[in-house]
Amino acid sequence: MDKFTACQDEPIHIPGHIQSYGYLIGLDEKQQTIRFYSGNISQLFGLHVPPLGEKLENFPHEFAPVLECELFQHLEKYTQKEGEYYLDHIQIGAKEFHVLLYKHEKVIFIEFEEVLDTTKHKVFISNKYTTPWLSQNSAEIWKNLVGSISDIIDYDRIMVYRFLEDGTGKVIAEQTSPGLESYLGLHYPESDIPQQARALYLKKRERIFSDVDAQPVPIYGDCEDKLDLTYSSVRAMSPIHAQYLRNTGVASSFSTSIIVENRLWGMVTCQNIKVKHVDLLSRIRAEVFTALAANAYMSVKSQQKVEDINEFNEKTHHLRERLQQFSSLTESLFKNIGLLKDMVESDGMAIVVEDKIKTTGDVPGKKMIKKICEWHEQQADKIYYTDSFMRNNEDEFGFDANAAGIFIAKLEGTKKQTLIWFRKEYREHIKWAGYDSKKPDTIDYYGKEKLVISPRKSFSVFLENIQGKSKHWQNKNIIAVEKLVPVILETSLNHSKKILQLNDELKQLNEELDSFSYTISHDLGTPLTVMKLNAQLLSRSQKGNPSVQKKLKSILQEIDGMEVMMRNVLELSRAKSSEIQMKNVHLRPLIEKVAGDIKITVGTEETKIIIEDCPDVLADQTMLTQIFQNVIGNAVKYSARSTLPTVIISGKENEQCIEYHIKDNGIGIAEADIEKLFKIFTRLDNARSFHGNGVGLSIVSRLVTRLKGTITCKSQLNEGTTFILNFQKPVENVSEENKLQKD
Repeated sequence: MDKFTACQDEPIHIPGHIQSYGYLIGLDEKQQTIRFYSGNISQLFGLHVPPLGEKLENFPHEFAPVLECELFQHLEKYTQKEGEYYLDHIQIGAKEFHVLLYKHEKVIFIEFEEVLDTTKHKVFISNKYTTPWLSQNSAEIWKNLVGSISDIIDYDRIMVYRFLEDGTGKVIAEQTSPGLESYLGLHYPESDIPQQARALYLKKRERIFSDVDAQPVPIYGDCEDKLDLTYSSVRAMSPIHAQYLRNTGVASSFSTSIIVENRLWGMVTCQNIKVKHVDLLSRIRAEVFTALAANAYMSVKSQQKVEDINEFNEKTHHLRERLQQFSSLTESLFKNIGLLKDMVESDGMAIVVEDKIKTTGDVPGKKMIKKICEWHEQQADKIYYTDSFMRNNEDEFGFDANAAGIFIAKLEGTKKQTLIWFRKEYREHIKWAGYDSKKPDTIDYYGKEKLVISPRKSFSVFLENIQGKSKHWQNKNIIAVEKLVPVILETSLNHSKKILQLNDELKQLNEELDSFSYTISHDLGTPLTVMKLNAQLLSRSQKGNPSVQKKLKSILQEIDGMEVMMRNVLELSRAKSSEIQMKNVHLRPLIEKVAGDIKITVGTEETKIIIEDCPDVLADQTMLTQIFQNVIGNAVKYSARSTLPTVIISGKENEQCIEYHIKDNGIGIAEADIEKLFKIFTRLDNARSFHGNGVGLSIVSRLVTRLKGTITCKSQLNEGTTFILNFQKPVENVSEENKLQKD
């Protein structure tokens, strides 16, 4: 007994046999000598000597009908291309035979089978194949096909069997003889037609099994490497398949492949209760009609696709206008999430931008949505969809009926942006044509006993309750997402262009403002100086007039205030464009000097300035001086009226930077005012009694940013303020420092 064989492992393309209705001769392409022949060739041509290695011409009497036919007389002409079939007729004795000629893998195949009387069969084709727009839907095309093929071959059952996405099959059209039960709507397991059989059906589109009980005819000759009969019309069928047909109660079968867009979409499967052979020409007609029906189906689907695209284009025009109304892509998506959901005909939708999630409709929890996004990040495809997400991934994600079907589109860009459409679970009952239950069994395998996985024997209909699946995503839903993504990316591009344009405008305005600030500060300096000198002269000449002295003192104070403000505005302008000289700066002496000067000029005798650790930083020394003058100056100024005014300055090294804290016990800042603290000319309500113009912290913010640092603030009203400044760590050697100077 040979070794165990599973159905999916069976080499059905190299059976070493042909069916009993056919005859086969194989010629060497170059020498045209006989390499192999079927065991019944001697019977057909009356040969008594094995013809291996001989030419047909060496047997002029026996092979006369072949030698005289058109195909053999011009053999080189008809065997130039691989896999092209040519058909002729010959007379052998009182019978007429079909001759089929083709070349495969440097071997010329010549097949013979008897011509049958088929004149009484009605053979026609509906004009709906040539004018598919007359068919309202694909169901009518397949119904028309089974009727036409039934007229050609007159089998008891003709079915159109469609392959589903999961590999299983479903009968979608049928015509039967009276008295037979209907298989319409039944589902069949994937294993009924294994993958190697499906691969063959793509290459050889029609095949017949005339008699499941007939003994196959062996092939003799140069076929030790197992002769490939993929393209043979007389190839012996698998003994396992023969047993399967016996289990169904049929004696003959015939099939043609339905090829759509170069893939095996389905099959026309025909069964007959009694043994029945179909003439080669009739089989070819059935194959041609099936190809025409497939073309008609593609035409109908293409027309539907065009209509779906046109309908969607109308919707996207409105969507494009809606998306452009908002200042950012995130806002555009979030505000139009309902419209995006409806365009893909989903039950719910989630839009995920970084850590922000916006949902509408029936969706799973945000925890699962994040998990789905993380899962999709590992997938290669930017667009992914399935109607069986919960069914296939429940163990990993847990069950949620709102995520039975998902459609994910990942948008390209600097941010992580993901669109997810959800469909709820849709429970359905599938009618299966028997259980897919197989057991090892011994069968006659071309004359030898062989242990195989026996094809299933049960074909009793049973219902299966399908859970964890949603309604199927249709072509129009796929088109919708494929078209939506470019529209959204176009919106993103337009927003980017607007931002670039605004940045250019802002840059230009800033340059104009800096120029204006410099001009004002410079041009107003001279008249203010003249005004101040005249006011001082007038004050000296009016020493005896208290009323005039009071007014002149007020004028001089306002002039001093204007001079300080112009100086600060000029410093703010320079803070953005002045040259930077980055180097390692020892901050302790700098802070001690700044603190000492400020205590003298701003503070009181009671002000206490505590300087703790002062780690070095990488920065521009001049800018650092300005930064600490402003921040420490504010701390001293706004704590001066406290009972024990105290300012604490401390620094520490973190993993990423050097962090300084400047803490005071002054008047503090209201929480609502902190966010506007660094805006120019900002004067807080509780600080209006203190001298200042609201420019200092704007200068600090700009200088810190230029040093690639940060400044933040923590404060509570009447409880003091802490400024937190982050600076770059010092470099380890001089060469790195020099490199920074050049950069």
